[in-house]
Amino acid sequence: MKNWSYLFVLFGIAIIALVSCTSASQQNRLTSQEKSQGWVLAFDGKSFEGWRGMNRDVMPPGHWVVEDGCIKKVPNSEVPEGSSGGDILIDRKFANFEFSLDWKISEHGNSGIKYNVSEEMSGGHGALGFEYQIIDDAGHPGVSLEEMNTTGCLYALLPPDNPEDKVLYPVGEWNTSRILVNGTHGEHWLNGKKLLEFEIDSPELNALIEKSKYSKTPNFGDKRTGYIVLQDHSTAAWYRNIKYRVLK
Repeated sequence: MKNWSYLFVLFGIAIIALVSCTSASQQNRLTSQEKSQGWVLAFDGKSFEGWRGMNRDVMPPGHWVVEDGCIKKVPNSEVPEGSSGGDILIDRKFANFEFSLDWKISEHGNSGIKYNVSEEMSGGHGALGFEYQIIDDAGHPGVSLEEMNTTGCLYALLPPDNPEDKVLYPVGEWNTSRILVNGTHGEHWLNGKKLLEFEIDSPELNALIEKSKYSKTPNFGDKRTGYIVLQDHSTAAWYRNIKYRVLK
């Protein structure tokens, strides 16, 4: 009886390991359908090939690592003293595109996906551009719809259309975000549901920009061929299955 119990335990461990390995092998890969639709993998799960720091030729040392098939933002409390951080970008520009990734955030964490980004306009290592906000909605002390800084917002400009219907998984669990920019039309999606849409260079959006923190940034709201950026906001965040497709 003891031998059978031992074998059952070993069998259970083997099954768990197999499921874990299978799950990991399915990350950072494109399906045949995605490939046929023109999707491109932006992160290979092993290296920062195709990435660099904002207004840098290399990655910000110590602030970002590849860990367990993810790009991880190292919390500043764990970064070597004297190491300069900053946002990171896919090293190519985008005009019209779909962009998708999985992410999870730390408790009280804050991050974001920035796009329509100009390095020249940004100037330093922090990107200026439209931002898909990623934050701990439940635990971050500064979160509010009035500030337009909950997860999925067009940061500081537009909240989700129906925030009560938003599907957001809690800290430590994976969420999937998608951004669409086609011509002047933009959309934010979260876990398969559209949160908001807007028109770049429309009177409505321009009026919101004029009332926002971006009002002093010349040409902030212009449509441009720009970079897609992951934000360094000092707290831990994880990203995987990062992919895009270019729209004609």
